[in-house]
Amino acid sequence: MRSKVTKAVFPVAGMGTRFLPATKSVPKEIMTLVDRPLVQYAIDEAREAGIKEFIFVTARGKSALEDYFDHSPEMERTLRESGKDSLLEVLQSTYMDSGAVAYIRQHKAMGLGHAVWCARRLIGDEPFAVMLPDDVIAADRPCLAQMVEAYAETGGAMVAAMEVEADRTSAYGILDVESENGPIAKVRGMVEKPAAGTAPSNLAVIGRYILTPDVLQNLNNVERGAGGEVQLTDAIAMEIAQGRNVFGYKFDGQRYDCGSKAGYLQATVAFALQRPELQGEFRQYLQDVMGQRLAAQ
Repeated sequence: MRSKVTKAVFPVAGMGTRFLPATKSVPKEIMTLVDRPLVQYAIDEAREAGIKEFIFVTARGKSALEDYFDHSPEMERTLRESGKDSLLEVLQSTYMDSGAVAYIRQHKAMGLGHAVWCARRLIGDEPFAVMLPDDVIAADRPCLAQMVEAYAETGGAMVAAMEVEADRTSAYGILDVESENGPIAKVRGMVEKPAAGTAPSNLAVIGRYILTPDVLQNLNNVERGAGGEVQLTDAIAMEIAQGRNVFGYKFDGQRYDCGSKAGYLQATVAFALQRPELQGEFRQYLQDVMGQRLAAQ
């Protein structure tokens, strides 16, 4: 019987320079999407997939991220005394149990692979998930929960995958697919950010992974790859070379790249339109804006 996936690594050491000047004082991961920080969406997804231990790989200047998950007795008391029970429940949902969360510092910006490697002692010899909070996925069933269910059948290493336009493949890790069975694709190779026209497919890796401790061993030996960084994709590709299985999972859902300004704005619109208390007024506003633009053309 395969071990359950109960640990997840959240690499959040990036400086978020694309969102300056906001990220000068606010970690990108706690920038709000409607009214919840990006990282909260990832945490909620992880919890629904059965994750019990949360490992954050951080960097200097991320103390606000740690504070976000801490208890807030003063605010609790104020809400309780004001009879705002629904807001009190929202506040309490952000808390992390003592011992459930750990923070590891990545002292040098050496890429995603290095960030995961930094968490190796807390991961130990168990399978684990990696979640990138920049990738927010709207799905009826959370993406990681879909993957955990598939992993129980396949084992090996698994990456979330989605189809991208051919002219966008150079921005992603791309899968070389051997065979497909429904949403599961067996992989025979992976290429990180292939040069234009050289991608083996249009199936791109996005920020959800289920990995084995063997990948951590590979990270001990992998050389710096694209961009001069230690690429997690290269360590996963080594699994294939060593005769172990790697799978791509074509998840059911819509991914938003909240690491880019355009993706962040798209996600804001999409998630706002899903909220019953906002959708009516907000949809009318969008319709008015588009109507004015069309009238001006």
